[in-house]
Amino acid sequence: MSRIWFADFKYDNGAWLIKKTGHRVPARFELLEDMAAWLTFYTLAQSWRTWRRITGNQRPTMAFYPEKPRPWYFIWPVMHASGVKLISDVTSADVVFQFDDSTESYHEPPAIKSGARLVNFGCNDISKSRVAEAFKNTAGYSLSVDPETFKGPMVEKSEKNACHDGRIIEGPLAAIAGKTYQVLVDNEVDGGLVEDLRCCIVGGKPAIVFRKRRQLKRRFLNENAVVELDTPENAYSEDEIQLISRFAAEIGLEWGGVDVLRDRQSGRIYIVDANKTDMGPPIALKLSDKLKATRRMAKALIAAFAP
Repeated sequence: MSRIWFADFKYDNGAWLIKKTGHRVPARFELLEDMAAWLTFYTLAQSWRTWRRITGNQRPTMAFYPEKPRPWYFIWPVMHASGVKLISDVTSADVVFQFDDSTESYHEPPAIKSGARLVNFGCNDISKSRVAEAFKNTAGYSLSVDPETFKGPMVEKSEKNACHDGRIIEGPLAAIAGKTYQVLVDNEVDGGLVEDLRCCIVGGKPAIVFRKRRQLKRRFLNENAVVELDTPENAYSEDEIQLISRFAAEIGLEWGGVDVLRDRQSGRIYIVDANKTDMGPPIALKLSDKLKATRRMAKALIAAFAP
């Protein structure tokens, strides 16, 4: 892959097309604001990298296969905050990540040195159907529904990762190829907002939580009105933390993020999405909490993969 960032994007009919995933980002003024916020965070994250080089801090080496992450993926600032040294040679690295932003990715682990740690090579399928299957296996109750027999409101989504194309429809109706159908979780909170308890996974366990809130009418879009940093212990019960860990083990997710919704009627949580190439922290999170979240993830990364 080209080392020039802009090679990842293509302007197409009023939107920026992400070539790898096919996701479209509308070319609006708000995008410039988001880019400015991200560049501020990126600059500070790069200062960690510079400081590690100056001080000669000795930490493990890390390589990615088959691709290297771009700076907007969460692993990038976390890696620099932890002091891990990025190298290209997977055969000599202490830690080797499978990094592929595709919904399905099946890569045989490369040759590595004795004692090296492989990460995420068991996480090959994060399609919505696979997520729903894994959730049912670990939670004991179902997220998915059969659209041809289900009566009432339900959610239709693309199977692919990062599409943000969910919509509420009424069943029963004929299923559409490439779509998945889920329970409509009532995750509304005060102020006419819905809340997504985004959980970041390190070593197969919850490490931090982003409380992401957005307008009810824009519930399926990645446009957050408010984001707050939280701990797993405050966001979930101990049983729920164990459930999330079992889910991560079920799909082989050692590093990444899962979207967790809490139904306000039943109190149950539902894992509705998983991502092995997590982006973050969210743009709407204040800068001090972005830095705090990154440091927490860095500490968890070293403890989990390179103690």
